[in-house]
Amino acid sequence: MSTSQLKLLVVGNARHGKDATCEIMQDRWGMKFISSSMFCAENVILAAHPGRWESVEECYEDRVNHRAMWYDLIAAENRPDGATLVRRIYDAGYNIYCGMRNKRELYAGKNLGLFDAIIWVDASDRLPLEDKSSMTIEPWMADYWIDNNGPEEELVFNVDQLMQTLLPHQLPNIDKGSYLP
Repeated sequence: MSTSQLKLLVVGNARHGKDATCEIMQDRWGMKFISSSMFCAENVILAAHPGRWESVEECYEDRVNHRAMWYDLIAAENRPDGATLVRRIYDAGYNIYCGMRNKRELYAGKNLGLFDAIIWVDASDRLPLEDKSSMTIEPWMADYWIDNNGPEEELVFNVDQLMQTLLPHQLPNIDKGSYLP
């Protein structure tokens, strides 16, 4: 399997390093991702609240102040089968869905075979956990864990180790810039 064929779901608590993990996968492994928050800001949230924010970027930056509202709007977008957003992100050409928050969506995508792997990013030794009103996915629901409790170099190493497990015959693309010291 190549990186272009691999479909990943990257989950974890708010600000625990999901986007950083996906950026490493993109820069070093040639995968393509979009933050689900950015995708939803543009395609879900602004449509539900026209005129509330002046731009997609402003809506995206304000998400931390409205996590429960975002959670509810995204859940509504995913009706009836729970996997609408997963399909929309993959159909848009991305092979990493970064930042799902609802366990019903996770189960729907998993039951439909839409993910090759579910990855939990954990920084709980240094950052707080997220409230259940905006995050119902739990660590045990993932296939793999990435430890993000140390320095950036360790995160890069941990992502590379995981990717070597998922794609054992490929090497990271370090020509685009190495994170290693």
